[in-house]
Amino acid sequence: MTGVEFHFNAPDKMGYACRLLRKAAARGAKVAVTGESEFLRELDIVLWTFAPLEFIPHCTASAPANMLDATPIVLCPGLREAPHQDVAVNLGSEVPEGFERFGRLIEVVAVDEDDRVHARRRWQHYKSRGYELKRIDLELKEA
Repeated sequence: MTGVEFHFNAPDKMGYACRLLRKAAARGAKVAVTGESEFLRELDIVLWTFAPLEFIPHCTASAPANMLDATPIVLCPGLREAPHQDVAVNLGSEVPEGFERFGRLIEVVAVDEDDRVHARRRWQHYKSRGYELKRIDLELKEA
């Protein structure tokens, strides 16, 4: 069964996502990232420029098969398009369709109230279906 983690209180969702993906890529994890199309387009740009001396290897789900095989981070409008099933990161507001085929799902939640409301709904969705939920408070972690 998919392990579901909620990373709460991200002061900058984009910045946190970049750091999380950089760490995952360094560890050799294969990560499918999903969210709203506009956010994913911006994330694609930011991943190219996040750190001046680093590149976070990534591509979109529409890339050629050989690129998808070689790239640890894949930006997917939907998880059903993901080429692997290791880790999924949800940066969107809805429960991502097809999350259950992944070993691990990470939900990133910003500090704004709108994002928190959507996260509570997703939390209830997973909880009502018997998923084991882990809560990581980023505010406490950094303190």
